[in-house]
Amino acid sequence: MDAPIRSVHWPSGSPGVALTGGRKTMDDVKKVYRETEQNAKETWRKSDGDEDLADKVGNAGDEIRKDLGNTGDDLGNVGDDMKKTVDQERKEQPTR
Repeated sequence: MDAPIRSVHWPSGSPGVALTGGRKTMDDVKKVYRETEQNAKETWRKSDGDEDLADKVGNAGDEIRKDLGNTGDDLGNVGDDMKKTVDQERKEQPTR
């Protein structure tokens, strides 16, 4: 379960926005983390000066993992938003 975040202070060069709120903010933080992790691994693999097939496969796997994680978060948000819409419509309907 994602905990709400009160504020996030981004490092220099990152979006200069303090995020507030709940789940969607946590998803943004997770996306930034995934991208940073993937870029760090790619840089580490290139550090020996020789990018071989194993490095390319590793980079591709990291990219796929990152994209699947972000897609999963996005799909979860769509489901949550649809549930909120349905719940709101039920509340607005007159009772008989």
